Parts: sequence; C-alpha cells; structure tokens
Amino acid sequence: MKLKKWGGLLLTCVLSVSLAAGCGSKNPGGSKEGETPGETAANLNQTGFPIVNEPITVTGFAGKFFANADWNNIKLWQEYEKTTNIKIQWDTVHKDNLAEKRNLLLAGGDYPEMFYASAFPRADLLKYGKQGAFIPLNDLIDQYAPNFKALMEKYPIIEKGITMPDGNIYGLPTLYDPEFKSVLYGTPWVKSEWLTKLGLSEPQTLDDFYNMLKAFKENDPNGNSQKDEIAWGGVGAAGIVNYLRGSFGLNNHGTSNIYVDSDPETGKVRFIPTDPRYKELLQYVNKLYKDGLLEQDIMSVKSTEVDAKGVEGLLGVVDNVDPVAIYNQEGYVGLPVLKGPHGDQMYTATGSPLGNIGMFVLTDKAKHPEAMIRWMDYFYSDEGIRLFFMGWKDETYKEDADGNVDYVDEIKNNPDGLNLDQAVGQYLIWPGGYYPGFVTQKYFKGAEGLPTSVENAKKAEPYVITQDKIWPPFNFTADEQSELTGIQTDITTYVDEMRDKFISGNESFDNWDQYVANLQKMGLDRYLAIYESAAERYNQ
Repeated sequence: MKLKKWGGLLLTCVLSVSLAAGCGSKNPGGSKEGETPGETAANLNQTGFPIVNEPITVTGFAGKFFANADWNNIKLWQEYEKTTNIKIQWDTVHKDNLAEKRNLLLAGGDYPEMFYASAFPRADLLKYGKQGAFIPLNDLIDQYAPNFKALMEKYPIIEKGITMPDGNIYGLPTLYDPEFKSVLYGTPWVKSEWLTKLGLSEPQTLDDFYNMLKAFKENDPNGNSQKDEIAWGGVGAAGIVNYLRGSFGLNNHGTSNIYVDSDPETGKVRFIPTDPRYKELLQYVNKLYKDGLLEQDIMSVKSTEVDAKGVEGLLGVVDNVDPVAIYNQEGYVGLPVLKGPHGDQMYTATGSPLGNIGMFVLTDKAKHPEAMIRWMDYFYSDEGIRLFFMGWKDETYKEDADGNVDYVDEIKNNPDGLNLDQAVGQYLIWPGGYYPGFVTQKYFKGAEGLPTSVENAKKAEPYVITQDKIWPPFNFTADEQSELTGIQTDITTYVDEMRDKFISGNESFDNWDQYVANLQKMGLDRYLAIYESAAERYNQ
C-alpha cells in the first residue's frame, strides 16, 4: 500500500454459510443464552435510527493513536450513542501495546463482545474463528449490513480478500476507495525547481533518472556553492526498489504479496527475489548507491535526520507524501513512471483497496450481534464516512455550495498550537490510521487528498496495473499458515538483509547463486507451493 506513516495519513464468501457453525453456544440469528427468545429481535430496528429501541451497553476493546484519548468521553462515540441507543464501554490501549494486550485478553478468556481497531492479522482471524471465539459475520452482513454488502458487490476483491479458506468472514476491514487513486499509489516527488535550474526534463528512462540524480548531486542546484544536496532522500532501500519494480517487469499483481507475482511465461507463482530481473534491479540501485546518488546512510538513517534535510530543502527526490505536507516545501511534482531495460513501463507499487481485514470483530460473548453489525455498517455509508472523518457541520467542518467539505479554521489553524491530528483528535478517532471503515477522497483530508497528490496519481495512472490484476494479501488455511510460519520469517528476513547488502556493495553479485541456494535450503520450494495454492483459491 502506498500509504505513508506520517501522523494521521495516515490512508467470495458464500453468504448462505450458517453462522452457527463453529460458534460454540452462540446463536447469531436470535437470542443469546440466558435471553428470552425473540427479545433481541424485538428491540432491534432493521433500518434507520435508533438501532435499538431500548438502550444497550456493549463491551469493546480498541487500539488508539493518542495515548491520552478517553474514548468513553470523546464526542464521536457520545453522539453516536445518542443516535443508536448503543453505549460502548471502551477499554483502549495505545497502538504500540496493542498486539500484546489483545493477545493477553484472548489467552485469558476475559475478552469483550467486540474488538474494534484491533488490527488482527489474518492468521489470528482464522485461528480464533475456528476455535469459536470470533463469530462468522457472513449471514449478519447479508441481513444487516447493506452498505458493506453493496461495496462487496461493487468491488469483488473485498469479498475474496476477507473470506477465509473455511468460507467464513471473521472481520471487517479498513477499505480504501478504489477511485481514490492517490491513497493507493503515487510516485516519489522530485524538486521541479532544480530540474528547471539545471535545464533538465523529467526523466523517462533509467538512464535519464541516473543522469538527473547525478546532476542534482554535482551541479549545485540550490545555488549555495556547496555540495550539500541529497539527490534521493529516503529511509531504507525499499522505497527506491519499489519505485522501480515495474520498470523491470516485477510485481505484476501489486505489492500486497511483495515477494511473489505471476511468471509471465508460465503463469505460475514466481518468487521475485530470485528472478534475474530482480538481480538487474538491485544492480541498478547498487550503481546509484555506489555513485553517491542515494542518501549514503540510507540503510540506517533515522527518519528525523531525513526530515531535517527535507525541511532545509536539500532533497532532490523525496520518497514520502508531498513534501509540502511534511517539510513545508512547495514545488515538488510526481516523478514519471520509468521505462526499463526490457521495455517495461509499469507502476506496480500499489496494494489492494483492502487494508487490515481484522479491524472489527464480534466475539462469542456478543449479546447483540445483529445490532452491532448495523452499528458498524453505518461507517461504510456516505453519511457515516462523513461523520467519522469530518464530524459535525459548522462545528468541526464547513461545506460550500458545491458540497465540498473542509475543517473549520479552529482545527486547521488551531489557536492552541495543535497540529491537524491533535485538533481533530479532540473530537474524532481517525488520526493514526487505526479504524475499520471506508476511506474516500471527499472526506479524507490527509496529504494523499491534496490536489498535488491527486495530480501525481493521475500522472502515473496510465502505467498502473489495473484493479482486476491486483492481488490482496492472501489468506492461508490453518495447516498452510502453520507450515508457512516456520519458513517465511527466515526467508523474508534473509531476502531483505541481502537486498541491502547487494545494494550497498557489502555483498558481491558474484555470490548471487549462493544467495539463491541458501533460499532453497530455507524451504523456498515449499513456500512457493503454499503461495501457489493460495493464488489458485483466490482465482477460482
């Protein structure tokens, strides 16, 4: 996914499957043990508000971005409680401690009725779903979630991506509107003023790109008679590698499963890091590094160090969101998609519209699953999305005659010196990017929604792989996941370490065959076979 980590930017199920399967004593279609049959149904309104006639209280656990935020007293949930008659008794933890806390709750059995913004990995969804702790949501979506169901029907990748191999859906996701192109992809940013000063056109080929970076480094484009310019500024080598993947014909299904795609000749799953094209890509990036055209500490540099150089205007190319948003530096434009050595000119560094699919989970302790799926479904509607991201008209946002919305001045230019995330965080919970829901261009006001970001995506669009070709992260069976866990960490850690060593010159490309042989010893053939099975299931 193209979304960057900068504050609040972040940005084929069978619906007849019985929800009773694997749910223990839970009966999602009606009453909970200890309730009078029909009591839940009698209190529930099928449409509109309030969701329930008589108020109910539901226990919920969530991860949050601001450690000091009290979700039991934040305006979003207070107002939504009035609208729905559903009070959430929130237990929250800072996102840095989220995994540990949620795992402890489940291990101890003292877990809530609902997990919200808890970012469960796919393996956990299947594990706890098969154990019966998480209830299947298939029938509940079919009957009580018209907004989410409509999105599944419009974008089949959603249903295929959230359905586990057992046919069940155990969690609802963060979704990024496929029409919101700039939140899904965008090329790195180049300082157009430097191009003009040096009489350079925007690069179209790998040679052009090399020559542009070399000119930035050597020809004093900032005019201070010092060689202090950083041609490419970024943290880690992944940014430059990902930008160039499509120029070498790699990742033809996007980067959600970043190590695999389809072999153009056989159609079978290909392991990218052993492909000759990937070797060529690393050799090209090694040349950039060796000639001083990348940040020389790129493997170890801290983001704060790069940010300091960015604020000074010393970065020719920025691998992040628009520098106007993070460095207050105007005049950067998106780089073109480059033509590679074999004629490839694709932009493949894009993920699927699916974010984390374990952002809303109902447990077998949920007393009112029908009401809670309706509670969540609202945030997949236009009205609910506007509430979630923008808040309340004339209080937190204003709307012009054409229906365009923006935050009020008190939030954008907070009198207490709060930044946008902090000012919004007094009312809403979206800053930090931890939430289920639907991210749309109309209501999302992070850097990806800036006109410059939209223009960047539009420039790349002719070369971006189409939505029907993009794979979401694959779901594995329990047996596959168990086996994969044993080999995947070793393989991916080794691949990333060797990528950096090859680029930096700490490992000779003469040792490439030994690198491939080491991966074979780690179980690469079995790794590929498991991914092949997952790809076949997805393509059914």
